[in-house]
Amino acid sequence: MMMLSFLNDLFQQDFMLRALFAGMILGAMAPIIGSFVTVRRLSFIADTLGHFSLVGISVSLYISTLGISIFFEKPLYLGILFSVVGGLLIELFRRSYKNYKEISMVIVISLGAALSAIFFSLAKKTGSLYNYLFGSILTITNYYLIIILVTAILVSILFIFFGKQISAVSFDEANAKFLGVNVSLFQILFMVVLSVVVSVLLESAGVLLISSMMIIPVAAAMRIGWSFKSTLIISVVFSELSVFFGLWMAYSLTIPSGAAIVSANIIILLIIAIAKRIRTNKQIAKLDKLQQ
Repeated sequence: MMMLSFLNDLFQQDFMLRALFAGMILGAMAPIIGSFVTVRRLSFIADTLGHFSLVGISVSLYISTLGISIFFEKPLYLGILFSVVGGLLIELFRRSYKNYKEISMVIVISLGAALSAIFFSLAKKTGSLYNYLFGSILTITNYYLIIILVTAILVSILFIFFGKQISAVSFDEANAKFLGVNVSLFQILFMVVLSVVVSVLLESAGVLLISSMMIIPVAAAMRIGWSFKSTLIISVVFSELSVFFGLWMAYSLTIPSGAAIVSANIIILLIIAIAKRIRTNKQIAKLDKLQQ
């Protein structure tokens, strides 16, 4: 009954329909980018960029207290700008600490968390911090939906024209350089794209859940995928399922939509892991019988 009620409201309530469209677009875009992030061993980077995007939002809220309303009305723009700056800082520190590249993310996330706390405090808008930490896809506007759609189109165009180069750099930088790919250029290009996607995800998923939407579907798909392409496709399918069932959980249980979507992702991961374990145990038992 709850599912029927959910489906009925889904196509009758404008905010529910917006949430579904936005979720489906983000549900495809997040694991695609997340697949390349995982290959590059940068699973923690989405959280890092999310925190630095939060700096831009907190700065925009502070600026609004000075009587400049344009930044307050569209804090996403400064969020994107600061996220890109954070991405470039990560790339800079990664090159400085070649043997300890993970240090770069710790430095940037620490700086982002500190600056966010300072500017949220100065803006006296700490009450709005909850929304940015956990997000709410059910409250997005038509304007934000357009931003998501435009971002998805730009990312798609980028991968159509430069997908091979980005893949080459992600899998093997030395081989990509040998093939004549400008490694530094495409590293920076990928970092900028990742920063923009993270900022766009921020309002719907929240800074604490962004990484989950990008990485968990990929982690589940890796358990059953037989190639990078198959893993990417399966991760998108899992992500879309988590969006649908996450919205249903949020509707039925009256819980935050971002947390519900991530919870659905976790449930799918656990189901896949358990099913994989059961299948492996059956195969082992079958082999043991044959050997006897």
